[in-house]
This record gives sequence, C-alpha cells and structure tokens, in this order.
Amino acid sequence: MAPDQPPRSRWRLQDAKARFSELVRLAHSDGPQHVTLHGRDAVVVIDAEEFRRLSGSRTGQLLIDALQASPHREIEIEPRRSAMPVRSVKL
Repeated sequence: MAPDQPPRSRWRLQDAKARFSELVRLAHSDGPQHVTLHGRDAVVVIDAEEFRRLSGSRTGQLLIDALQASPHREIEIEPRRSAMPVRSVKL
C-alpha cells in the first residue's frame, strides 16, 4: 500500500487471500476489515481482543446484573404447579 493512500477496510476475497498478512495486521491496528464476495459483505476480520470484548464471557453475569437493576426485583414469582396424576406400579 502506498504511503499516501488511506488504510483500506474493504477487501475483495481474492485480494484478502493474496494479502492475508496485511489484512490481519490492519485488523489489529486499524480496526475491522470487511471481506466481500461478489460485491457483498461476506465476513469481517477483527482483532482477537475486540472479539473477546464483544462476545463477552458466557457466565450469565449480564442477565444477573439486569435483573438486579430492575425496579421490579421485589416481585415474587411463584411457579405454577399442577397436580400430576400418579400411576400405580406393580412390583
């Protein structure tokens, strides 16, 4: 890439394959890199740390935080219980 050109962020698939190292370097330094297939966005290459930040951990902590922040958290929710028929068993 010439020094007077702005960093690219959109790649045709064949260019991305041919210059994969550059694509990875730019994703790390300049942000997401879009790869197109037949003129349409196919994938976005992002830095691994950004991916971890966006995907978050799967602990359920976000749900816990949201429920604790709810103004309705004092409401008791009782599950409905239905009487289940009991079958006799011959032993």
